[in-house]
Amino acid sequence: MQTPADLIVILGTGGTIAGTAQSASDGVGYTAAQLRVEDLLAAVPALSARRLEAHQVAQLDSKDMDFATWQRLAAAVEAQLARPEVAGVVVTHGTDTLEETAYFLHRVLAPRKPVVLTAAMRPATALAPDGPQNLFDAVQVAGTPGAAGVVLAFAGRVHDAVQVRKAHSYRVDAFESADGALVARVEEGAVRVVGRWPVGEALGTARIARPAPQWPRVEIVSNHAGADGAVVQALRAVGVDGFIAAGTGNGTLSQGLDAALRDAQSAGIPVWRSTRCDAGPVMDLPGLLPSAGALSPVKARIELILALLAEPAA
Repeated sequence: MQTPADLIVILGTGGTIAGTAQSASDGVGYTAAQLRVEDLLAAVPALSARRLEAHQVAQLDSKDMDFATWQRLAAAVEAQLARPEVAGVVVTHGTDTLEETAYFLHRVLAPRKPVVLTAAMRPATALAPDGPQNLFDAVQVAGTPGAAGVVLAFAGRVHDAVQVRKAHSYRVDAFESADGALVARVEEGAVRVVGRWPVGEALGTARIARPAPQWPRVEIVSNHAGADGAVVQALRAVGVDGFIAAGTGNGTLSQGLDAALRDAQSAGIPVWRSTRCDAGPVMDLPGLLPSAGALSPVKARIELILALLAEPAA
C-alpha cells in the first residue's frame, strides 16, 4: 500500500523564534537559539493533529549564519524532500539572514515540493510571541496541495525567496516582497493563493560540495557621499574573489569607487552592480559595470558565489 504524502518535516536552525529572555516584557534583550525545534512544536497544540517530524540541523543566531551550515541545511532539505511520504519541509530560522538562506536554497534546490521558511521577531518567552502563529502558518503552507518552491511564511503572508527582504528592524511584520507580489496569504489556517509558487532550475548540491573554508570570498561595498576606492583596495590586499557594489539609485557609483572597482575587474575580479534601494532593478547599460538585475546586494552576493563555485578551485 502506498504511503500518503502527508508528512511535514520541521528542520530547526535556531534564531529568535527559539530565543528566550529573563523577562516576558523583554522583546529585544533575549538570547537567540535556546529552544530546540521540538520545544517550538510543543508550544503550538493546534498542530497536534498533523503528521509531523522534527530535526535540529543547527542552533545559532542567524546573524552568525555561515557556509558550512548552509551546506548541512541544503543536504538535509534535499534528503527530506526525496522521501515519498514527505509533502513539504518547514525550516525555522532567525530573521537577520533569512532572506539569504531562502535565496540560497531556492537557487541550489529549486524544489518541486514546498520548502517554507519561518521565523519570529519576538522570543518565545515574550508576552505575545509571534513564533507559534508563524510556525502554525508555515505548516499549513507546507501541506498545501500544489505548493512548490522556497517561500517564507511570516505574519500571515507568504513571500517567494527571490523577492523577500527584511524591511523593518522591529515590527512583527518585518518582511516585504520587493515588488509587492505575494505568493499567498494565510487566514485562520487557510492558505489563499494570490500569486505564483516560485520555480527555477536547480544548481544542485554538487555545486556547493567544496569545503566551506574554500568557498569564494565575495564582499559588498556601498556607494555613499564621499565614497572612494580605499575599501576596495583594502579588501584586495587581504584577498577577495568578487565584489558586489551596492550603488545609489540605479546602481550609480562615485568616480573614485567606480575607478577602484574597474581596476579590480581589469585584474580578473568579477564586479556586479546592485542598489541600496529597497526594490527595483539596476539597468545593464553600455559602458557601466555589469548589473545584478533586480537582486538585492546580499542575494547578488550569493549568486556570484554560486557562479564562482562552478569554476575550478584555485
